[in-house]
Amino acid sequence: MRLHIPRSRRTGTALAAVAALSGAATLSLAGEPSAAEASPAPAARASGTIHAAPYEYLGWGSPQKPTDVMAATGVKWFTLAFILSDGGCNPAWDGSRPLKGGSDEAAVKSIRGAGGDIVVSVGGWSGAKLGEKCTSAGALAGAYQKVIDAYKLKAFDIDIEDTEFSNATVRQRVVDALKIVKSKNPGIVTYVTMGTTPSGPDATGKDLIKRGAKAGLANDAWVIMPFDFGGHSGTMGQTSVSAMEGLKNAVKSAYGYSDADAYKHIGVSSMNGKTDEADETVTTADFKTILAYARQHHIARYSFWSVNRDRACGSGGDADACSGVAQSPYDFTKIVAQYGG
Repeated sequence: MRLHIPRSRRTGTALAAVAALSGAATLSLAGEPSAAEASPAPAARASGTIHAAPYEYLGWGSPQKPTDVMAATGVKWFTLAFILSDGGCNPAWDGSRPLKGGSDEAAVKSIRGAGGDIVVSVGGWSGAKLGEKCTSAGALAGAYQKVIDAYKLKAFDIDIEDTEFSNATVRQRVVDALKIVKSKNPGIVTYVTMGTTPSGPDATGKDLIKRGAKAGLANDAWVIMPFDFGGHSGTMGQTSVSAMEGLKNAVKSAYGYSDADAYKHIGVSSMNGKTDEADETVTTADFKTILAYARQHHIARYSFWSVNRDRACGSGGDADACSGVAQSPYDFTKIVAQYGG
């Protein structure tokens, strides 16, 4: 994300996602039929996942009305960011807005009223992280549960970045807390989202995945953010595919999955237009490359940062509110909305 916070997604806070697999029924989005209704169903569809759910940050970046986005693009699900610590082991939107009773809850109601639903994202690059402020897995799971209960969530995203990501103790705490969440909320979909290198997760990312496997965390999808590389070759679409292959191999190795099952447990969350790196521009052609890869391998998740940025910049445009490239409104969202597993 962006928020001018170097690395993956940003947050006036930032993102991360956690997913765990527990045999839930497939949740459909982007106006597509559920697995039970599909005719015919994809051969190797990842079950229990929300396949397309772009991020929208309601706290900054001149956010569009989610219902306007839905009407213009056909997208049904949004990943709303971010939940942070209010200073202790207690969740709040952006660390300051209450879970219920404010504009965030109103937005959620409007999405659901229009036939859509939400994934809530916890974490991100900046701000106080629950994974660090909650000093035990049980306490952290309790904080996550408050968010799940507040919105009766079907899906939950942990964007693990910066110090929350780099601290081994905190990584283990997040894994253990997610396992508790999975046990107490049968069928909930969880995602864990992290940064990546052009060849896949770095040593820290691989360690996180291994910790999940060792703990028995049945994560629906381990998700990478393929941008802000600090150097890459080829197009951003090609580099994203390379990074996803590396992620697939890491998940396969840690969990002992077949290739087909490993693909069904990975996801991607890109960034549209200009990223935080001068040599990176993610085009609609790159998004289509990612879409083709997702369809070929039936990955669990395709998202991006962010709906706020899915429009051209005006004079002196805020980089958190526009893509920095020539485009029509929602060009990127319309591509992501096509993905149904």
